[in-house]
Amino acid sequence: MKIQLPRGTRDILPEEVQKWHFLEDKFREICENYRYAEIRTPIFEHTELFERGVGDSTDIVSKEMYTFHDKKNRSLTLRPEGTASVVRAFVEHKMFGDVNQPVKLYYNGPMFRYERPQGGRQRQFTQIGVEAIGSFDPAIDAEIISLAMNFFHSIGLKNISLTINSLGDKESRLKHREALIAHFEPRIDEFCSDCQNRLHKNPLRILDCKTDHEHPLVATAPSILDFLNEESRFILAK
Repeated sequence: MKIQLPRGTRDILPEEVQKWHFLEDKFREICENYRYAEIRTPIFEHTELFERGVGDSTDIVSKEMYTFHDKKNRSLTLRPEGTASVVRAFVEHKMFGDVNQPVKLYYNGPMFRYERPQGGRQRQFTQIGVEAIGSFDPAIDAEIISLAMNFFHSIGLKNISLTINSLGDKESRLKHREALIAHFEPRIDEFCSDCQNRLHKNPLRILDCKTDHEHPLVATAPSILDFLNEESRFILAK
């Protein structure tokens, strides 16, 4: 048997590694300028972390996770994204008790998703990201957006644009959720089985469906902007 790379993975050869060092060094430099500290979490976690943290109605959890049982029959999963592990570490190590809040962290490492490999999408991929935990001030969102834009500029990207959206607060999201269900429910049988399952679990995910993205009801779906309450509109305006 000829042993080759598993599908959806790639070797990074010496002549390419220098480019990776350039990106990683720029990312580290920008994050530390913004006073974000590096955190390194395990490559695998208990499966429940991602089921609860990412959401069991998402494609990531329902279709794309690499999950296995260890010798004691515990369900473990190769991390598909970085946020859930960072939040778990924040809680487990009681970082909410730190004097300086919010706690600002950045990470860089391999993630794993079982999906169809294509250009720019592999089953093992590297994700860089930041998390600021412990503040309700919308200024922290602006800081993270600024960090991202500065990183893009630092690596030489040009002609990039920034579009800002909002999902509102809990009250706004609940009203939008009810409107989406009312919008899709009368014709939900025209959608794929995934969308039908998402209708009452997480109707917002219907808007991301790769199968039904051209369905006319998707184009006319209620916008979250029409359901933002006064406080959410004030934050977005700021």
